[in-house]
Amino acid sequence: MRRDVFHAVADPTRRAIITLIAQKAMTPNAIAEHFETSRQAVSKHLRILSECMLLKQKQQGREIYYQLEVKKMREIVHWLDQFRALWEKRFNQLDTVLTTMKNKKS
Repeated sequence: MRRDVFHAVADPTRRAIITLIAQKAMTPNAIAEHFETSRQAVSKHLRILSECMLLKQKQQGREIYYQLEVKKMREIVHWLDQFRALWEKRFNQLDTVLTTMKNKKS
């Protein structure tokens, strides 16, 4: 099943895994130590993140390390950017209204 990055970040556990792996590459066992779920549950989350191409695997000896695929995270940033301009415009309008109200009281 092909999934997209938004499916991956929809789950809080997967977002926590992304946060961990963003700091440094980790093995599945090292990742699992940070959660109160089974190793199999963490593996399922890692599989989904990998399917979405948010993680890449690197073999080092007998260990597999997962690391964040930063380029893929840009899809999320790009999607959010379309809303950023809207939010900034609305906050600027709110600032104008608040300043006007403050000046009227003075």
